[in-house]
Amino acid sequence: MGEKYLTLSELNLEGQFLCFVGNKPEKYKHLRLAVPAGKIKIKIPQDLLCYLVASLVPGEQIRIQGISQLNPRKNKIKLIAYRVQQVGFCPINYQLKETQAKIMVCQKSGCVKRGSKGLLSELEKTLCDRGLLHKVKIEHTDCQKRCSSAPNCVLMLGKKQYNKIHPEAIASLLENHLT
Repeated sequence: MGEKYLTLSELNLEGQFLCFVGNKPEKYKHLRLAVPAGKIKIKIPQDLLCYLVASLVPGEQIRIQGISQLNPRKNKIKLIAYRVQQVGFCPINYQLKETQAKIMVCQKSGCVKRGSKGLLSELEKTLCDRGLLHKVKIEHTDCQKRCSSAPNCVLMLGKKQYNKIHPEAIASLLENHLT
């Protein structure tokens, strides 16, 4: 059974960006922020992280909005950002604008057994590497009724629909359609 977190409150912090936390750039999940009380670690959602890795410079002043959650079993507080704003610069928002592109990946057992989890992670990595993750909405769907061609993934670009395509091809189509 997974850990149960209780949402405590909204948070609004301002401080100096120190670094990203993780072994490698593709493994970053947190950033470290220096505030008057000390240094804190804040979890960053993956699609927001893609922006931040490319734009934040250590020592830069940033403002973070997010939530704090408590794990009562371990008595630990987790801080999660949903908006990061460079002070004096344009804001970087986690709240996405309405996109014209949507990718639907089946997460039912047949597709999962045939590799939909790997397809999903490869897709997210490819889109993140190309800076496209924020321009598309990725949905986990129920059965798409095409089990014989699993794992199933559908790309919707406006009113056009593409089935059974590789993550690199999806990224190329998105680059051509959205830029």
